[in-house]
Amino acid sequence: MLKTAAPDNNKDTLLEKSMIPIIDVSFGTEEIPQKSVVNRIATQITKAFREKGMALLVNHGITEEKLKIAYNYFDEFCKLPEDTKNIYLRKSETGNGGYVKPNQESFEKGKKEIRHAFNICTLDAKLPDDPLPGFKKHISELAKDFKNITSLLLQALAIGLELPANFFVEKHSHMLDCDNETTFRLLYYPPLVIDDDKNENFTKGSSTYCHQKTKFDESKLGSLDMKDKENDQEETHIKKEEVQNFTRCGAHCDYGTFTLLIQDVEGGLEVKLPNSEKWQRVGHLGGAIFANVGELLSIWTNGAYPALNHRVVIPENSIATTKGRHAIAYFVHPDNLTPIVPMDVSPPSSSQEAINEKKEKTRKKSFKAAKMKIYNAYQHVQRRFKETYAS
Repeated sequence: MLKTAAPDNNKDTLLEKSMIPIIDVSFGTEEIPQKSVVNRIATQITKAFREKGMALLVNHGITEEKLKIAYNYFDEFCKLPEDTKNIYLRKSETGNGGYVKPNQESFEKGKKEIRHAFNICTLDAKLPDDPLPGFKKHISELAKDFKNITSLLLQALAIGLELPANFFVEKHSHMLDCDNETTFRLLYYPPLVIDDDKNENFTKGSSTYCHQKTKFDESKLGSLDMKDKENDQEETHIKKEEVQNFTRCGAHCDYGTFTLLIQDVEGGLEVKLPNSEKWQRVGHLGGAIFANVGELLSIWTNGAYPALNHRVVIPENSIATTKGRHAIAYFVHPDNLTPIVPMDVSPPSSSQEAINEKKEKTRKKSFKAAKMKIYNAYQHVQRRFKETYAS
């Protein structure tokens, strides 16, 4: 059985090395921030996305209490009988919304992916309110918080690119409504124990919340029967010789404009920085939102903002392996019929020589770009979904 080691959450991570830009957004979930705040964030996020393809957002206004309740709700959903969970299964023919079982989607060929997920694409979607009273109300409120933060970041991105402030906002006007593939996603990665004797399936597991300090009124969870999670931890076992065949989430770039991710503990998130082939651990900053560039924003900016390649691996020799990992992701997409036309984005250096060099590279890529032409946001994401759920 795997021996538990001392926590090493920040050892040798990008966060420890100060290689991840940290942006104090401060506007929280307010819908109308001060212009000076947006301008400051515009400068910071433009630099972060150009150089790293990512940033950490702090002081965003979403409380740990609110997040912890959401994690608890999804824990309770994962404990429901299979027949009940199957009512909410994601079905390709009806869209991207719904429950996704472990190994139902695959980003990395030959790897079994160990996670539970629940996709919410519209706030009037079919959600498990009958077995879990209050689920829809709480999750909808949290999704709106992410939506408000996204709207403010979209303004900052436009200003940073010297575009009208509403350039991106207008092209994302139907998030969580209709005609848009933006997805609010609950994620749960069960705890693992490496064992030579057992090889059970990956449908069980619950965990404690390692960094959550805020006390909250559990009566807010309605009629849920909340147990002491310290004494209710179920483990998933895998054979030692088969560890290489499993992962928590395979390597990929997100499909849309950008993604906002928040997680309760470090559980194996790794990235490849732009122009690097080396996988590096991100590290964990409690309560911070991890923002990363998606494929559509990279195409939109003609590569000026590189899409971030990332994955979630099974941690090695760490107590994190035997702790479940909870995360919430907000995948931001433009409205479906938005044409994705690469913009002529000037490089950081405004010298004419640099501009001419970029234009020459663009001309050389024109034939290849024509073959891979993306007509609109919807066509791009649907192509990616077909690849992800091909199995």
